[in-house]
Amino acid sequence: MTELGIGIGWRPEIADAVEELPGIDWVEVVAENVCAGHLPDSLARLRARGVTVVPHGVSLGLGGADRPDPERLAALAEKAEALGAPLVTEHIAFVRAGGPLTASPRLEAGHLLPVPRTRDALDVLCENVRIAQESLPVPLALENIAALFSWPGEELSEGRFLAELVERTGVRLLIDVANLHTNHRNRGEDPARALAELPVEAIAYVHVAGGVERDGVWHDTHAHPVPAPVLDILADLAGRVAPPGVLLERDDHFPPAAELAAELTAIRATVTTARRRPAPAAAPHDRPASRHGVGAAALRAGRALAGGDPLLIGAGARVSGGLMPAVARPAAGARTAPGTTPAPAPAPREGGAAVAAPESTAPVPAGDEARQRVGVGQVAVLSALVAGTPVPEGFDVRRMRVQSRALAGKRASVVARIAPELPEILGAGFRPAFLAYARTRPMPGSYRRDALDFVESLLLDERPERRELTRWWRERTDSRPAGLAGRVARAARLVFGGR
Repeated sequence: MTELGIGIGWRPEIADAVEELPGIDWVEVVAENVCAGHLPDSLARLRARGVTVVPHGVSLGLGGADRPDPERLAALAEKAEALGAPLVTEHIAFVRAGGPLTASPRLEAGHLLPVPRTRDALDVLCENVRIAQESLPVPLALENIAALFSWPGEELSEGRFLAELVERTGVRLLIDVANLHTNHRNRGEDPARALAELPVEAIAYVHVAGGVERDGVWHDTHAHPVPAPVLDILADLAGRVAPPGVLLERDDHFPPAAELAAELTAIRATVTTARRRPAPAAAPHDRPASRHGVGAAALRAGRALAGGDPLLIGAGARVSGGLMPAVARPAAGARTAPGTTPAPAPAPREGGAAVAAPESTAPVPAGDEARQRVGVGQVAVLSALVAGTPVPEGFDVRRMRVQSRALAGKRASVVARIAPELPEILGAGFRPAFLAYARTRPMPGSYRRDALDFVESLLLDERPERRELTRWWRERTDSRPAGLAGRVARAARLVFGGR
């Protein structure tokens, strides 16, 4: 396992600060935000200094019902080679659904959504992981994600789901302790139990990030300071195994460099202190409260370095894609079985030391029947979230509505980021107008297309900003927006599932 050390997520907005932060051993970059043939100068300078760079993908959707897209895999492989990365990482999630497998319109989430922890979903995931592993030039590690809702009828706990995934594929794990905290707050899942059940010897590295509570729901924003409970879970993990790497994620509302340095100091202190403590007893239901105080003390030390308490600031979202350029030419239900016997627990650990991971065995190929069952469930969920169809039976309607609003809010934030002229044109009306558009218009294949479709919908409404919006459209497509009849026809095609 590659020893990485302490790192931070590289983002263009903090590129200069990252280069100057002391004690940075490595950085992680969102894979979809870089081009293999033209790396940002900041990343090139970091690589020249010997700083390891790891590409972190967000769009493969390995937990989806379809097999991985060969073009996306090839692009990720190319970026790994361009960066000289020792591994690549992705997520245990689905990000799109529909298509020929389910004879339904293709839908994009624009975000990471949880897979059901069922045998069908695990079979599909294992086969998708094996396909990805065969396509990548370096090892793959997968991240547990945060979720605002749960699937009904799940058959496995998170820890056992991850343990079986590792046993069947040999994939490594990227454990996000902030996501364990989020799932504890939102789904009542015990992070200590998850850590006790998963094969910690398979951990490639660890993510640490902040979030915020709104209306009784914890949002993993990556835009707020790391709270003490997240550092407590990190301490629990570091007391069980020495993580090869730990990385601070920040994706929005970036603080001054001194605050980033303080959070890194708190993370480093948490890991160092936890390593000096005896390994915790193997009691799967012990909560990380036994280590409370480790994270809080580290957080106080970090805040002292920064000169005061960090402020809680607005929510953000990971953004894939840069500014939307002006161009010269047009741009071209899962099957459940509540009575199923749980999978056997992972191999025991002797004397506090991890037993070597078992040799990976080839997964049983996921037949089209299993993929179809998983796909039907995912289509129903995603359609309810982005297209306004009824929430499937068994799901928490309130949580699904929260998730739906979160997806629409992220779309608005990303479109505002890549097309900053639109908030300038629409002023305070931008966000309400976009959220109204998103309620009935699922996300197309890209955020760039989303921005164009949004403007087209505004032109259909004959808004007073029509002149400025038309100019914006023409600068990016080198064409005139469709006339009223054409726009009505296009809107009808979108409503009825066509393009």
